[in-house]
Amino acid sequence: MRNSRMIDVQTKMTGRALELLDLPDEKPCFLLDIGCGTGLSGDYLSEEGHYWVGIDISLAMLDAALDREAQGDLLLGDMGQGIPFKPGSFDGCISISAVQWLCNANKKSDIPAKRLYCFFSSLYSVLVRGARAVLQLYPENSEQLELITTQAIRAGFTGGVVVDYPNSAKAKKFYLCLFSGPSTFLPKGLHEIKEEEEAKESTFTNRRVQNRIARRGLVRKSREWVLEKKERRRRQGKEVRPDTQYTGRKRKPYF
Repeated sequence: MRNSRMIDVQTKMTGRALELLDLPDEKPCFLLDIGCGTGLSGDYLSEEGHYWVGIDISLAMLDAALDREAQGDLLLGDMGQGIPFKPGSFDGCISISAVQWLCNANKKSDIPAKRLYCFFSSLYSVLVRGARAVLQLYPENSEQLELITTQAIRAGFTGGVVVDYPNSAKAKKFYLCLFSGPSTFLPKGLHEIKEEEEAKESTFTNRRVQNRIARRGLVRKSREWVLEKKERRRRQGKEVRPDTQYTGRKRKPYF
């Protein structure tokens, strides 16, 4: 079982990936989760009101997702052999800590560049034109990151790498933000991080957290939840009403 620290980190990265997708407000979307594992990222997508399909190469992981009663559809498959869906099936795609594995050659017949191109070209096909794919990854070095981005661009994508907290050894995260359409602005990486947040990245605990929302530390529709959502929209460059003492306050019913 994954401990609560790993769950918390996975959930935060999924939230950030969803933020970078820049999906329409208050509209459920059909999303693809590459390397879905046990469905932790899918839990977040479901909480946000989206529908999703997950693909993973590990049957044991998918069985665990079924045991957890993940709400998305699950598919056993190797992303290096392509994404087996009809063109234009998905409104967006996320992936957490999976794409870098395509750089490894587990068999003599595995050629990383070819497997990456097969993955990206099929991913480009299954996305609605103009949709985004946000792939969080842990590249071993700059050469590996260049190999991944080169094959993505060769497959037709535009975009680039967004780096959050580049000056933090513990909290630094890479997100490959890809556009399946005309080039648009590349979102900016996050730079400010609280000391307690950075410390939390390296804190391990075996304490189990019962509620998924409690793991995120925010109660849905609370003032803190509303403020976080508004700040997320501001980082995306969208117009948001100023914060006031009434922000997040429940309104009385009117007749």
